[in-house]
Amino acid sequence: MRLAMIMAGGAGTRLWPMSRQAKPKQLLPIIRRGDDPEPRSLLQLAADRLEGLVPAEQRYICTAEGYRGAIEAELPAFAGDRILGEPAARDTVNAVGFAAAVFETISPHAVFCVLTADHVIEPQDRFRELMDVGFRLVEEDPTRLVTFAIKPTYPATGFGYVERGDKLPGYNGLASKVARFVEKPDLARAQAYVESGHFGWNSGMFVFSARTFMNCLDRFKPESAAGLRRIQQAWTTKQRDEVLGAVYPTLPKISVDYAVMEPASRDKNVSVVTVEMDLTWLDVGSWPSYAETVPEDASGNRAMSAGRVLAVESTDNLIVDGTRDEHTVALLGCQGLVVVRTNDATLIMPKAKAEALKLLHGQLPAELT
Repeated sequence: MRLAMIMAGGAGTRLWPMSRQAKPKQLLPIIRRGDDPEPRSLLQLAADRLEGLVPAEQRYICTAEGYRGAIEAELPAFAGDRILGEPAARDTVNAVGFAAAVFETISPHAVFCVLTADHVIEPQDRFRELMDVGFRLVEEDPTRLVTFAIKPTYPATGFGYVERGDKLPGYNGLASKVARFVEKPDLARAQAYVESGHFGWNSGMFVFSARTFMNCLDRFKPESAAGLRRIQQAWTTKQRDEVLGAVYPTLPKISVDYAVMEPASRDKNVSVVTVEMDLTWLDVGSWPSYAETVPEDASGNRAMSAGRVLAVESTDNLIVDGTRDEHTVALLGCQGLVVVRTNDATLIMPKAKAEALKLLHGQLPAELT
């Protein structure tokens, strides 16, 4: 039985001032695709990717419980039990484990993919082909843990890497054993990884057997496993919400890569496999990465605005106006800036400071977050 879970719980602080607690980045209509008349949200794009891959009634979203109403309004196909509402953010291993625990109650043979509401991926048909390879790998051998590695196009230092080992027979050479996971490298190592041809960017997308993932939690992160099994036991009872609210916030906060994938890759009793994705993949986690989704003019400036943008003697700037009014944003002699305007806040910063935006966010008054 194939199922899918989209992780959509991030706060998106590096996309402030548009991303807010009440409407985080995954719900913002800021991505234009092809001839679409209106921009769409990252969450809508992630849901669309599942068409033809997983039946509609077997698609789920794991998100903060506080976002439930906004998601149901935007994507009414996801409602009720199809939204796994986290009472507290406990990082990705518990989001994935939450889904695995619920899916195992639906079917002991459940196999599910994990996507995130952070990505822009093209072309869609190729994505589905490669995700299907992941499903087939786990359906053939449920003990496998499958991760997807993006074929790198430059020596990125902001991503983790997956090193491919021996290829698995079949699957058109797309599936390999994982030799190791590597954390974000410096530029010299990233360059060496790309030139070797044996590494891919760690995409944060997976396919697992629900039962196998829970068993791996028992072995590698028993504190999480114990709590999630309590939630699992209560899931079909009247005590579901009470147990979820009491237990979930106590789970140790850690990523799925640190808690499960990395130790599993070093364990001879676990088979960790990677599928190489040769497609266009963009992790929209900051304003510079978002800029890659916006067409540029002859001077390298990119603008998303309902009003007028003038950029004179200016290059490599991003201008985003989320107000949808006829306001004019004018730049003169500016290079490498991010300018973002909303109804109650305006951000101006060099692109080079994008990763430090969290520091500024931490000093904002509550009403602006």
